[in-house]
Amino acid sequence: MKKVLIITYYWPPAGGIGVLRCLKIAKYLRSFGYEPVIYTVKNPSYPFEDQSNFKDIPENIEVIRGAVVEFEAVFKKLIRRQKQSVNNIVFGPEKQNWFVKLAMWVRANYFIPDAKSRWIKPSVKILSKYLEENKIDAIFSDGPPHTNTVIACEIAKKFGIPWLSDYQDPWTQVDYYSKFPLSKKADKKQKALEQEAFKYADKIVSASPSFSAGLEDIGAKNTDVLYYGYDEDDFKDLVPVPDKEFTLVHAGILAGDRYPENLVKVVGELIKKKESFRQHFRLKLMGSVEETTLNKIKEFIPEENLILTGHVSRERVLQELINSHILLILVNKENSKGRIPGKLYEYFRAQRPILLIGDMEGDAAELINITNSGTCFEYEEADKLKIQLDQMFTNFENGVDSYTGGNFEQFSNFNQTKKVADWLDTILNERT
Repeated sequence: MKKVLIITYYWPPAGGIGVLRCLKIAKYLRSFGYEPVIYTVKNPSYPFEDQSNFKDIPENIEVIRGAVVEFEAVFKKLIRRQKQSVNNIVFGPEKQNWFVKLAMWVRANYFIPDAKSRWIKPSVKILSKYLEENKIDAIFSDGPPHTNTVIACEIAKKFGIPWLSDYQDPWTQVDYYSKFPLSKKADKKQKALEQEAFKYADKIVSASPSFSAGLEDIGAKNTDVLYYGYDEDDFKDLVPVPDKEFTLVHAGILAGDRYPENLVKVVGELIKKKESFRQHFRLKLMGSVEETTLNKIKEFIPEENLILTGHVSRERVLQELINSHILLILVNKENSKGRIPGKLYEYFRAQRPILLIGDMEGDAAELINITNSGTCFEYEEADKLKIQLDQMFTNFENGVDSYTGGNFEQFSNFNQTKKVADWLDTILNERT
């Protein structure tokens, strides 16, 4: 069986959606003739953990670990001392004090490509020693953090190993890149590293068609799309128990860059004008909610109509998804055409109607249309949102299911991993 080195910062016990990209690929690669070897961090600074992810690690898999001095961990401790939130420092609406601004400037200009950059040199050293003693047929890296991409580039360049480079998010084209206080020198270095990665990668894939097109626009070659996907195994033991109340569920982090002002106002109006709606409607927010955003929501939606779960296990999240009446997807308001939230695929598999708010010409909206899984609106379309929500509530009162979707099986992790194996086969054959 051919061996593929997977370079990833995120690995169990990491929680959240980011860890699942490499974890699910590693889980299914053996089915297509590849043995994964994982390189990850020894002392990570994960924002939260989920022990349930350990179940997806293939039995007897080889895991190599390298230590790192975490700028982010130190930064968070200092921010807490400053009595300022560590969540969404880049996107958050709260005013940044002088210390936060200084820390962000240091991070942007001395930690390139990202806050994990001090992991690059020790990782190259560890992997170089490993590769001198062990045969690896191909490399798969996943960024961000694009520290992973730089490590993979250095190894591919040094040892001439075929490299499949994956971009969950773009590098210098990502929506938050322009928000960093980069000097011209730092920006130039970021772009030089990006171009070097394009040069040495045998194939480049990203999480959406628009992301891949954008990468091609700045010089990437041989690009394709690797969708995030869902894992059928995660759903096989779940039994839907429909919520008794009319639940609109959002899973994941909710911050100011995705605050759905008009949706919140529409819900508030329906609660005031329609007694049955007030009695039965529940907005269920599963995950962390930025404080300022939550306060804005509470201005219009009474607390008795809100359910805040905080961070919970994936198993509970998935159960709540299949129990819900509507699943809410909020796409970033800026530079969002290529943004497909990873949870969208689990929404597909939950087989509940989806309400997307964001770019109706974006890739996420396109997938919802392809699968006929829901309806899409721009953030400004308050009247249309109100009509749609009112109609779905009427269906709820009449016992009518609003879901009409299907054709989502192509997005399973198993099928997406097959694509990875096919690409690996191709780049290996091109080298022989």
